[in-house]
Amino acid sequence: MVNRSKFCLHLAKWYYFSQSVNVSSIVPEGEGEKIDLEVYNLAGAGGVALSLYNTDESITAFAEPSMNRAYQKKWPLYLSTKNTILKKYDGRFKYIFQEVYESNWQSKFEAAAICTRSLGLMTSVLVSPQKKNVLIIQFILFARTFNFFWFYNGIASILAWTRGLAHRAMLDNNSKLLEFTEKLEAACIGTIESGKMTKDLALIIHGSKMSREHYLNTEEFIDAVANELKARVVGKSALYVSS
Repeated sequence: MVNRSKFCLHLAKWYYFSQSVNVSSIVPEGEGEKIDLEVYNLAGAGGVALSLYNTDESITAFAEPSMNRAYQKKWPLYLSTKNTILKKYDGRFKYIFQEVYESNWQSKFEAAAICTRSLGLMTSVLVSPQKKNVLIIQFILFARTFNFFWFYNGIASILAWTRGLAHRAMLDNNSKLLEFTEKLEAACIGTIESGKMTKDLALIIHGSKMSREHYLNTEEFIDAVANELKARVVGKSALYVSS
């Protein structure tokens, strides 16, 4: 897996401020023109700031050996970014990786049955310092190549809801709601472990030998999870071991 953040951090500049300060970036724009971008007005005791940069040449030089390594090893190639948040910065990585892939590597990868992906099946849970509020971010699109979204995988959406409901259960001391969220999450995992999965996951397992019998479409998968959940609620799932 190619991780963008590992590549960029050695180029970063860190700043620590022990007092209030206005953090801004000054960017040249044309001849004699500058853009002054205010980042944040740090108040109180101070804080830290971070500046990152990269060049198209540098990103291209990063993409080429990454793809060459995957091709030589016949490994799937995964690009991990935060382009849903850093749309322009990490988006540039996705764009250049896609460009390099299509120009120099696509035919080789397809001939060798090597898949490429941009990871998008993830749910993040952010908890406030007071532990009363949560922000749940879901990334629900899965990419066949670095820039082309293929289909929808519903697991991240389900987990986003269960994590939110589990937090509500904790606040309300609602054991029944917590038990329901645990069974729904277990149903997702159990469904996949039983061999019922969407095309993105089936491709990882079966590769070029994958056929239609190996995967479910979005609606079929959601129905399979629902059936597994119903079985777990009544305690009759073949995959469910009661504690």
